[in-house]
Amino acid sequence: MAAIRSRGNKSTELRLVEILRAHTITGWRRGYPLPGRPDFVFPGERLAVFVDGCFWHKCPRHWRIPQTNLGYWRPKFERNTRRDRRNSLDLKRRGWSVLRLWEHQLKDGARVAQRIASMLE
Repeated sequence: MAAIRSRGNKSTELRLVEILRAHTITGWRRGYPLPGRPDFVFPGERLAVFVDGCFWHKCPRHWRIPQTNLGYWRPKFERNTRRDRRNSLDLKRRGWSVLRLWEHQLKDGARVAQRIASMLE
């Protein structure tokens, strides 16, 4: 598992691309070089958007810890949440706004678009 290096959850990122395009929200970039590697960045407005998977980032609504190999999973999820907090704080200290969306929230594209648009204003 240590050798696996994720490059993002493509299905959730592509879903957010669909939402942004459908609501004509422009100015975003992917792969922008910022700490924590946000999924989407609006450089002009200094907004970093993360799409957090419900499993890997401990969604309070959907997350359930696996029942096997708890010695591995507990510390793994704790590291993930600490890293997420640390990355968000680092970006805020640098003057960026941070929006974290849960994977399940992408089902309501209009609401996601409204949240992003309100942060861009």
